[in-house]
Amino acid sequence: MDSPAAVLWDMDGTLVDSEKLWDVALYEAAESLGGTLSEEQRLTLVGSNMDATASYLLEVVTGEEPAPAAIAEMGEWIRQRTANLFEGALPWRPGAREVLAAVRAAGLPSALVTSTERALTELALNTIGREFFDATVCGDEVDGLNKPLPEPYLRAARLLGVDPARCVAVEDSPPGTESAVAAGCTVLVVPNDVPVEPGQRRVFRSSLAGIDVAALGALLS
Repeated sequence: MDSPAAVLWDMDGTLVDSEKLWDVALYEAAESLGGTLSEEQRLTLVGSNMDATASYLLEVVTGEEPAPAAIAEMGEWIRQRTANLFEGALPWRPGAREVLAAVRAAGLPSALVTSTERALTELALNTIGREFFDATVCGDEVDGLNKPLPEPYLRAARLLGVDPARCVAVEDSPPGTESAVAAGCTVLVVPNDVPVEPGQRRVFRSSLAGIDVAALGALLS
């Protein structure tokens, strides 16, 4: 059975359960504005980049379209609060560390493809381990062409020198899944906080536990 040319990994909610830490930052951000963020509203932000998150939060709480300066200020508030939360050890998603290690032991190229910005990703990598990845693509490194657009996954494939059609992406969110599919990848979807709709080149599992290199290769057959 053929192995994937590379495995491309989402981070938040896929490898580590860091979405719970984002929850803390976003709910506190809403409170700092004198408002609240409902659970339903929060779930719409899973997989979003910082500018989109800050803009949506401001619009929900104030009821007005936010100015660019306000978006930048709110983004920085969220960024700093999340950095404080990311300084500790992040909880792994079930099976994630084991499959990362199996892919690395098999010599398959890997890339981390996340909507989280570089500074926060570097903090997360203190837990996850930089040694697992040959490349990382962060949310502030795709010229604004964030998930659900294909550029994050296309860029990862370019950095690794592989055909995205021969790559398996591992995702948990609708925007991330749409991004990987649009790039031509086959996607192993392990939903976490929000459901992901079935569709083309999407294979669903309830957990990464028990997934190995053979299982990843079988997704391409």
